[in-house]
Amino acid sequence: MTSTTTAMVGTATDIDRVGAPTAIDTAGAPATVDTLRFATAGSVDDGKSTLVGRLLHDSKSILTDQLEAVERASRSRGQDTPDLALLTDGLRAEREQGITIDVAYRYFATPRRRFILADTPGHVQYTRNMVTGASTADLAIILVDARHGVVEQTRRHAAVAALLRVPHVVLAVNKMDLVGYDEKDFDRIVEDFAGHAAELGLPGFTPVPVSALCGDNVVERSAHMDWYEGPALLEFLETVPVGSDVASAPARFPVQYVIRHGETRHYAGQLVSGTLRVGDRVTVHPSGESSEITGIDVLGREADLAYAPQSLSLRLADQRDISRGDMITAGPAAPALTQDVRASVCHLADRALRVGDRVLVRHTTRTVKAIVRDLGDATELAANDLGTITLRTAEPLALDDYAEVRRTGAFLLIDPADGSTLTAGMAELSS
Repeated sequence: MTSTTTAMVGTATDIDRVGAPTAIDTAGAPATVDTLRFATAGSVDDGKSTLVGRLLHDSKSILTDQLEAVERASRSRGQDTPDLALLTDGLRAEREQGITIDVAYRYFATPRRRFILADTPGHVQYTRNMVTGASTADLAIILVDARHGVVEQTRRHAAVAALLRVPHVVLAVNKMDLVGYDEKDFDRIVEDFAGHAAELGLPGFTPVPVSALCGDNVVERSAHMDWYEGPALLEFLETVPVGSDVASAPARFPVQYVIRHGETRHYAGQLVSGTLRVGDRVTVHPSGESSEITGIDVLGREADLAYAPQSLSLRLADQRDISRGDMITAGPAAPALTQDVRASVCHLADRALRVGDRVLVRHTTRTVKAIVRDLGDATELAANDLGTITLRTAEPLALDDYAEVRRTGAFLLIDPADGSTLTAGMAELSS
């Protein structure tokens, strides 16, 4: 049995949170704050549950009744202080009952920013779950136990972050209290991880020494590590740049459906990257026909400009044969129209993927038939395997390189027999 669990941990508007301030501007109205989507990953027993619990507790993002429940459960176990890992123990109990958790989402906020946390399991058999959680993340926190350093699962999580082109990576070296807050242990782990990051092509990462159990450098800077001059974890999460690439990327508008009003057609969907303006010349793929935008409607109102990730509808100057699955683009950076697709993949299904398998490729709003032509050095891909794949599609796809535009470089392979998801793919057009 498979279940996706969403755990609501409160927002800035909760009135019964434990002492959390609300973001208010000088005029007395709620201040505008942006949203950071981030994923957590760590090997078993690295302390990820405690880190997440500490982050929520010390940022005043736990509902009062949740904190009281944790305190009661901790006292019943003979503990003098709340065991913050209990905030996620319910998810582990579900797994013990045979339920696979895909991703557990938690929502919280500070006066400076809103957060969507994708909490992913640490076991190797749940690598596919990290792919799910990190696929839309602006940042990934990779947790390491200061006593053990970089282990196989750490390298695997770094590989997934590199594969998915997650814009920002934090290396949280946890349990620093168990190594006496030693700077040399921290530096050794950072140097080791840096070597693997370079091999994987990870553009960079931010190391932070923490003790989730004691609260060092999680929300407040630690007095135990005066040698560390960087920010606490939450401080970094509140200030790291978010979403700068989406609006500056090439304009990509997959058509979700066509609305007809008499002789007028409106093409509706989500602008997944870039910007569109009234008067822009656009191209429709895969037909290659061009036209001009004469109108844009956003939330039922006319607009001169639209930007990702807004949902909207377009009106064009010419009547074109456009339907669901077509893509409207603007600007000189056109997507590649191809039937031969090479990609990095993570296989998600328990059923293995083999050369010769017939699949469906779901790319944005378009679904086409395809055949698996090659799996690189592998004879098959099993669940959680990372690899490369070459596909031949029955119809052309308007693809971008995943490294350039994540939304239009990503796709899923679907089982045509039962509609289940088989594989997540990231197109590599430059290979």
